[in-house]
Amino acid sequence: MGLTSADQLLAIYEKQYAGEPFIRLYEPGHMPDLHCVARTNFCDIGVTLDGKTGRAMVVSAIDNLVKGAAGQAVQNMNLMLGRPETEGLL
Repeated sequence: MGLTSADQLLAIYEKQYAGEPFIRLYEPGHMPDLHCVARTNFCDIGVTLDGKTGRAMVVSAIDNLVKGAAGQAVQNMNLMLGRPETEGLL
């Protein structure tokens, strides 16, 4: 059985990323904007689904310096040292 609505697709993402502090999910039909993630450690995700064709479109946006290299290093260090994952990043 395939997906029939963007809400179903969003529910999958909500379940997968529940409790993840740096993932922000958009309501179906709304897509992330690079300005919203600039200089942050967030990954913004938007979804939509064409119910007739069954094609899903998932768009994500990150700042590749903060979320990419530097932010990921700080996030990993926090986890390895038993610190809050968000320390120094929010």
